[in-house]
Amino acid sequence: MQLFSKDKKNVVLAQQTGEAVVITDVPDPVFAGKVLGDGIAIIPSSNEVFSPVSGTIAQIAHTLHAIGIESEDGMEVLVHLGIDTVKLNGEGFTCYVEVGQHIVAGDKLMEMDIQFIESKGYNTISPCIITNLNDTKSLKFETGPVIGGKT
Repeated sequence: MQLFSKDKKNVVLAQQTGEAVVITDVPDPVFAGKVLGDGIAIIPSSNEVFSPVSGTIAQIAHTLHAIGIESEDGMEVLVHLGIDTVKLNGEGFTCYVEVGQHIVAGDKLMEMDIQFIESKGYNTISPCIITNLNDTKSLKFETGPVIGGKT
């Protein structure tokens, strides 16, 4: 995902390995309707979750299904792992970072056990959205196969 702000271009890496799809393909009206912001979603094929940007961990849901990052240039990025996975109360997720920690784009943040989550009946599609788009001039999304922390 590339964001073109008033004075520069920012690249946001894929947070997971899998298939990147447009946000409107997410089977949840809040994400598909871009209520929280715009971005992309990944249908993961691997359990590892990487940081899409360099910055600081701003928030980690106590149920470990979502993580908020403030990038070094002020972008607010939300990585949401699966749909309705808040109901798992942290089961199936392992977190490797803490709030306030500085991270670099591509650092491993978490793991989500996609087989376990699917066995519990939850969709593992994982949105990555920019929640503060005020300074963004335009967005360009790339869909298709992606490698977490690299593409």
